[in-house]
Amino acid sequence: MAHKGEENNGSARIRSEVLVIGSGIGGCTTALYLAEQGCEVTLVCAGRNLDDGNTSLAQGGIVYQGREDNQEKLRRDILTAGWNQNYRRAVQFLSKHGPESVRQILVDWLGVPFEREEDGSFKLTREGGHNRNRILFCADYTGRAIMDRLKQAVIRSENINLLTRRTAVDLLTTHHHSQRLEYKYQLLNQCVGAYLFNQHTGQVEVALADYTVLATGGVGQVYLHTTNTPDSIGSGLTMAQRSGAKVMNCEYVQFHPTALFQRGGQQFLITEAIRGEGAKFIRQDGKPFMKEYDPRGDLAPRDVVTRAIVEEMLKTGDDFVYLDAANYVENDLPRRFPTIHRRCLDLGLDMTRQPIPVVPAAHFFCGGILVDQQGRSTLHRLYAVGECTCTGVHGANRLASTSLLEGLLWGQSAAESIGSKISKKSRLSAKLTGSIPHWTNPGSEDREDPALIAQDWATIKSTMWNYVGIVRTTSRLNRAYDDLYNLNKRLYEFYRHTPITRPLIQLFHGCQTANLITFFALRNMRSTGCHYRVDS
Repeated sequence: MAHKGEENNGSARIRSEVLVIGSGIGGCTTALYLAEQGCEVTLVCAGRNLDDGNTSLAQGGIVYQGREDNQEKLRRDILTAGWNQNYRRAVQFLSKHGPESVRQILVDWLGVPFEREEDGSFKLTREGGHNRNRILFCADYTGRAIMDRLKQAVIRSENINLLTRRTAVDLLTTHHHSQRLEYKYQLLNQCVGAYLFNQHTGQVEVALADYTVLATGGVGQVYLHTTNTPDSIGSGLTMAQRSGAKVMNCEYVQFHPTALFQRGGQQFLITEAIRGEGAKFIRQDGKPFMKEYDPRGDLAPRDVVTRAIVEEMLKTGDDFVYLDAANYVENDLPRRFPTIHRRCLDLGLDMTRQPIPVVPAAHFFCGGILVDQQGRSTLHRLYAVGECTCTGVHGANRLASTSLLEGLLWGQSAAESIGSKISKKSRLSAKLTGSIPHWTNPGSEDREDPALIAQDWATIKSTMWNYVGIVRTTSRLNRAYDDLYNLNKRLYEFYRHTPITRPLIQLFHGCQTANLITFFALRNMRSTGCHYRVDS
């Protein structure tokens, strides 16, 4: 294992007990828990910093336990939001153990400064789909507060080797990469690490590990409008699928109903907690409309609210609807939502006096790599945690503020599982690790063209938004599948003859992610939750 903070040269071979790819709440929790058990961990992130992912953008909060609340009431809310397509054992696991993980890790261990009442008890808020106040929060920057504490703990840990600006290329498996026939003939395929593109050197490193954990986040960047960070392209999903791990529920992409309306680029999220405090959706004439679509009104689950907004926009021809906090929220808005208040002011909008223009945007991936309650995938020695996984908790639609909790709990659970298995007997043999080759560039023709890459991304994003978006039809999905399948073939041929670069890796992952989502959407004829088909 390389020394902490040391950059590895070119085609170096990195060896550790556990390789964690991704540094959000799931990846950091896994790494920290393993490090506390004395395990050697290599933690990899694609950006310059640990906190460049989606976790730091989470505004609303994390599910805890409300007053006069219990795990059965939380379980019912999760199942209702998920259209009863959830895996009940996973829902029960989260409902039972989630609040305790929050207290143990975030409150007692890391000391995240959640808002408190004057008597010292936690302030609790409510969001869409919840039947009571049960959400812990730090104003409107909960994810940032959590990531600040996780980042500090990771940097302090002597057992974590942090590697920044590393883009995962592919998982290493015995069936696909070993150069010894004896491993290819074995029935059991094993994950033994990953190829990592080092953005510092432009070379690909071989990262070998006894256990590998994927924590690569979501898929929002394959859509034209999204709240996700730039690296949310489904890289973990596609790497796992190519390696033979089972993926599931990829058609269920949740669109957040309230992104601040602005043209182009990553959309700024307007937290659902504003509606939890009383804000209402209104038309241009100032009239609320959500009660016309659902008896739960403005606190209906996200998929219901998103479709209602789309319907209103189609009726009126407007580009957005309004979210009115100024006339319906009694709280001190600048104090309760300082980040949103400042962002709105930057755009010349005072949310204390004016309604906020909002539109839906791709937000959360409810499907992913199939894992059990320990985070184990169907590929031996491969674990996965967080948004890149399908634990079964969310079913066809995620309940608000369960995403941070899922990443936290499954990160802890995966670390406990891996930690209990690591021993001299479980380590990969020198013969096996020695049989994994260095990366060989597929071609030598330097044909990378930024204009072509930009156009391919534009094709992917517009295709997914128009054909595999909020409302889907068979004809749209067929068109998307044909277009993306042909683009994927062209990229594969191009990839074979061109030296590898980060933009090409990302484009390759993104196109395959879009292909997978479309394939699953086309195959599922039943309209449920986030997967809304008008011709099913």
